[in-house]
Amino acid sequence: MSPDSPQHTPVMQQYLRMKAEYPDMLLFYRMGDFYELFYEDAERAARLLDITLTKRGQSAGRPIPMAGVPYHAAEGYLAKLVRQGVAVAICEQIGDPAKSKGPVERAVVRVVTPGTLTDEALLDDRQENLLAAIHAGPEGFGLAVLELSSGRFSVQELAGHEALTGELERLRPAEILIAEDSPLPEALPLARGVTHRPAWHYDPDSAHRQLCDQFGTRDLTGFGCADLDLAIGAAGCLFQYVQHTQRAALPHLRGLTTERRDDAVVLDAATQRNLEITASLSGRPEHTLAGVMDRTCTAMGARLLRRWLGRPLRERAAVAARHEALATLLAGGLEADLREVLAGIGDLERILARVALGSARPRDLAVLRDSLASLPALRAPLAPVDDALLAGLNNDLGDHGATVELLERAIVASPPLLIRDGGVIATGYDRDLDTLRDLSATADQFLLDLEARERERTGIAGLKVGYNRVHGYYIELGRSQAERVPTEYVRRQTLKGAERYITPELKRFEDEVLSSRERALAREKALYEALLGRLREGIGPLQQAATAIATLDVLADLADCARRLGWERPELVEEPVIAIEGGRHPVVEQVLQTPFVANDCRLDDRRRLTVVTGPNMGGKSTFMRQTALIVLLACAGSFVPARRARLGPIDRIFSRIGAADDLAGGRSTFMVEMEETANILHNATDLSLVLMDEVGRGTSTFDGLSLAWACAVELATRIGAFTLFATHYFELTTLPDEYPGIVNLHLDAVEHGETIVFLHEVRDGPANQSYGLQVAALAGVPRDVIGRARERLRELERTARAHSERGATQLSLPLDAPPNRAVAALAALDPDGLSPRQALEALYRLKALADESP
Repeated sequence: MSPDSPQHTPVMQQYLRMKAEYPDMLLFYRMGDFYELFYEDAERAARLLDITLTKRGQSAGRPIPMAGVPYHAAEGYLAKLVRQGVAVAICEQIGDPAKSKGPVERAVVRVVTPGTLTDEALLDDRQENLLAAIHAGPEGFGLAVLELSSGRFSVQELAGHEALTGELERLRPAEILIAEDSPLPEALPLARGVTHRPAWHYDPDSAHRQLCDQFGTRDLTGFGCADLDLAIGAAGCLFQYVQHTQRAALPHLRGLTTERRDDAVVLDAATQRNLEITASLSGRPEHTLAGVMDRTCTAMGARLLRRWLGRPLRERAAVAARHEALATLLAGGLEADLREVLAGIGDLERILARVALGSARPRDLAVLRDSLASLPALRAPLAPVDDALLAGLNNDLGDHGATVELLERAIVASPPLLIRDGGVIATGYDRDLDTLRDLSATADQFLLDLEARERERTGIAGLKVGYNRVHGYYIELGRSQAERVPTEYVRRQTLKGAERYITPELKRFEDEVLSSRERALAREKALYEALLGRLREGIGPLQQAATAIATLDVLADLADCARRLGWERPELVEEPVIAIEGGRHPVVEQVLQTPFVANDCRLDDRRRLTVVTGPNMGGKSTFMRQTALIVLLACAGSFVPARRARLGPIDRIFSRIGAADDLAGGRSTFMVEMEETANILHNATDLSLVLMDEVGRGTSTFDGLSLAWACAVELATRIGAFTLFATHYFELTTLPDEYPGIVNLHLDAVEHGETIVFLHEVRDGPANQSYGLQVAALAGVPRDVIGRARERLRELERTARAHSERGATQLSLPLDAPPNRAVAALAALDPDGLSPRQALEALYRLKALADESP
């Protein structure tokens, strides 16, 4: 039925017309002190928000389902909806009820979607809230990304699905725009927060014109994307969508950044998950790299830190500049001085975005004023510093004394939350406003003075001046005094025993006073809007200062990390090498209650692949991950958790660690493992760092061993990547005998009775045992099961030895050890060269080897 059908009530006709423009969104329809929802919106909101579903009369012959939320509490409900990926159109009353015939005029003034949030109450202040647009083409994808709450706008083009998936994993956008006819595969992580847009919104020519108009340029050459049609198309669609949702100009979008994937150390989606950079596999944010490092003083610094960690750089000069800045801060102890000032600075990025959009609240301006006022104190420690990066940031902070002076004059020291409450503009800022406020404030005294003056002038002692909400101000006299009423008195109201009058003077006063409060509030709102306009005119330098503050915050935080956690400056070299001495896992070290065992790692032209063996729980995965994280931190510009680190150029980091399936996508654990392995073998280069853990364990022994063998050989020979290859296939420990550039490492453990002690030390050579039964016992597997397993193990070992003695071609099992190894190990010992601890460890190893012998 048409919204304009006469069978609907006028209010429902108005509602349905607006709802037709936003069919996929919830429509918050303002009625008095509530936002109401009707029909399907009401039923959906009742489920999502757990609010009461009721009915509101009838329209078109059937009851109208209705649900509502209070106007003053709407932000909490909006936050709950956007967390569930739901968009909301906000419809306000814009007409005057006193002048309206029929329903009050209403209009949608704002659209709230997961990717276009700017309200402080709806955002996590230390996490980015990104809107992304994807434009699929025959040879790749264009990707545009905007953080509306800060104005950061970037574009890039990506060659394939793997690259796109990796970027989406890094960015984790809250909302993704894709064309209605997009050929994107189902495997991409787009299940939530996806909005379909018409395909013509991605037209690159139209997008080019729109972006040039926004940035005030003739073309996009200066932004480095003039030839990137897919990226420009994505940016144009994103820009149109933001204009549609915000219903306002976007002056804080002053340009865009073109990102090239090769500018950064590429981390695919699996690697980002496995390394737990910003998100933990256990769901505990404190157990991530960002969780350990983030002690930034400002919210914008926290967001920038996560960007640096998620996108380590390949450009050596930029990385070295960050390292040098950290060294300068640490040498002078300047990070503490900077952090003391930074602690008092607010989230200027998001405040300036709200200023640009006209939604900044009075307290935003107070925070802006106080933050800008602290910049001289922030610049003072940097003034004498001889460092190019720090000097540049000091210059970018700028001088904003005029803005501070303006805000100090305009805004009271502690303004109320909303402008609608008044009391925001400071006394003395505007003469007209002060006059209006004085009228209201001095009304009582004026009436007392008037009453005294009129009594004296008329000689009527009982004359009174009063106020009535219906009739307004009046002069009241008893009826017995009627003959003494002055001629200028005009009768206003007759009572039983009195008459009430008005005079020209009192009428003028009434007109002024009754409207003074309304006029004062209207004047205050106009002044506030004008103030936002003045701030928008100079928003460019303010945004530059905000970016400099965030960068200084991250540098001060990294310096604090280095001092607090004992991290050292890495050495960047041009030769192909990863040489780490005393490396530690930055997260595990902080979680452990016992001292962390540091280990060395060396990969170079003569050691391209290391086969890492050792028991489960022995620390192989920790050793591999810490190597990757040390490389990542160095390329992000941080100092590293190692005694020393020398690092050559790195283009990508790959991580194939852990077991996971995708049952919903029809992929088994082994299929996921093989897809990740295939991605590595296709994309790794001789400048890549590759972590491979237990490849081939998801299928039969022979198949798995063959696959692991072939992958290791491919990585070490044709590709030549720096590779840490952890395995329980002990047959792979013979690879160094067959191929150059491959070495064996192992993590040690010793048995103590029926238990196992993990030493977590990385040593040269292969491991001699898997200790699988001992680890199973530690995990709580029942003793009877362990006993049966031990008996079966002995049978398998005897069978394997018998086959070996008969010359049968049978692959050895992991726990098959030569019977004379204990004697050989004892003969190799030098008792005089052992420390007490080393002697005890040697004794445990000899005992373990002796227990293996028949």
